[in-house]
Amino acid sequence: MIADEFLERGWTRFPVDPSVLDWLDAAEPAARRSVSDPGNSQWHRCGGTWFAGVNALDNDEAGAVPGGPPLRGEAVRFAETLAGGPFAWDRAQVSVCWPGYPQQGGGESDAAFAYRRDRDAAHVDGLLPVGPDRRRFLREHHRFILGLPAGPADAAASPLVLWEGSHRIVQETFAGAFGDAPPATWRDLDVTGVYHALRRRIFAECPRVAVTAGRGEAYIVHRLALHGIAPWREEATVPERMAIYFRPESGDPAAWLNAP
Repeated sequence: MIADEFLERGWTRFPVDPSVLDWLDAAEPAARRSVSDPGNSQWHRCGGTWFAGVNALDNDEAGAVPGGPPLRGEAVRFAETLAGGPFAWDRAQVSVCWPGYPQQGGGESDAAFAYRRDRDAAHVDGLLPVGPDRRRFLREHHRFILGLPAGPADAAASPLVLWEGSHRIVQETFAGAFGDAPPATWRDLDVTGVYHALRRRIFAECPRVAVTAGRGEAYIVHRLALHGIAPWREEATVPERMAIYFRPESGDPAAWLNAP
């Protein structure tokens, strides 16, 4: 069962879906326009080897870009099951990596670059770095991550990577860290030390898996899974890796921690 696999591993993949291909026919041109849009210049990072493109796609709450169809298909139906029913799609992230990723970006410390290069910049969504000291606070509450590749699969072309089973460790750790504090107050609790220790534990205990998928496929990653982007390898045979990611918000910190 897909749900059992998802809850055990923290992710699942769906085969090529005609509905996703139809959606990409409209969404990919819009995604490419977002990459070249001067208004999105702040998302060109890592020495020009990565377009981060957070909320860069001009889609509506049905996932549709202007003139295109709504987002449909098996992965969407599974996403609605996870969410407990229909929900509004967020504006999607357009993530593009090119050969040479990662390079050290301007303003990126040596330690941060080493972590990106050696540990895939692994992170849990929603635990944001805040202030000049980049202390970690829970500020976003995504339901899941839906990935939609826009090109052919190539395991050497900076795929998304994740640590299988890490979502269970994250849930256990933050249940202890937040304790009996009311969920409305969690956003103000500094969890930097807990988060760093958590990542070290996951690296030691959980297998790192590259999620290699091609155009028309889809994958859903658990909202609490530790994940990142692998470095580009010389043997890649494609000129870029583009993926479109949806991370709809629930706005509910208790659901972020406790939902399946």
